[in-house]
Amino acid sequence: MTNPNIPEASPLGKSTAYQSEYAPSLLFPIAREQKRQEIGVGGTLPFFGVDLWNAYEVSWLNLRGKPQVAIATFTVPADSPNIIESKSFKLYLNSFNQTRLASPEALAELLRADLSAGCGASVQVKLTMPDTFSSLRMGELEGLLLDRLDIEVNDFTPNPALLKARHEEAIVEETLVSHLLKSNCLVTGQPDWGSVQIRYVGAQIDQEGLLQYLIGFRNHNEFHEQCVERIFMDILRACRPQKLSVYARYTRRGGLDINPWRSNFTTGQPPANLRNARQ
Repeated sequence: MTNPNIPEASPLGKSTAYQSEYAPSLLFPIAREQKRQEIGVGGTLPFFGVDLWNAYEVSWLNLRGKPQVAIATFTVPADSPNIIESKSFKLYLNSFNQTRLASPEALAELLRADLSAGCGASVQVKLTMPDTFSSLRMGELEGLLLDRLDIEVNDFTPNPALLKARHEEAIVEETLVSHLLKSNCLVTGQPDWGSVQIRYVGAQIDQEGLLQYLIGFRNHNEFHEQCVERIFMDILRACRPQKLSVYARYTRRGGLDINPWRSNFTTGQPPANLRNARQ
């Protein structure tokens, strides 16, 4: 039987009636496998990582009907078999708007159970309540800014042939950043804007070629998680670094931002989930 959970069957790009009573069936999982096969990833993953989701429009009712609000952070492991399509995620969160719950902990438990079931792996959930909003920090991605380079760009599709490294020279460890990442939704073609941080140990990567490659995603249609994995695999194959991390922070849509991180640094810890200025 054909798998119905393909992007084209999701709520993306379709008129939708918003539900305001708890409806976990709204979540639309999409298998990671097909897109990973497209970039030559199968079996044991060549990276580990997480997808960090932040939801800024979370609301529900307490048992007396008084509205409650929070900011929610979801940590989805990269080795989960599925991602959750983002519009379905938003519709699911909206289904709590008129739902009465005993406590924030009750909400967190429902979120954890439903998202873990959809992703096929344990999803971590953190709620930040209004009395601790002031504790949330912002921060920009650290690293040498590639955008300073005065380059000419004629190719707006990802071209791994642009990626080169100086293997005849000494190994370096450096972190490079660009704010010029733009890709498009796989289904609707709507623009997704992001910043990307690339940290590696290995032969020095040609920075002009790397920036041209990243700008090449400008006409590329793929989900956030898939773009980051494509970047990781293209750099890994073309430049052969000993260690590599790719982290992207995308601007929000529908009250959600998605921030994938992929790494093969053996001591790597997930990055701090700091919202940047464009988010």
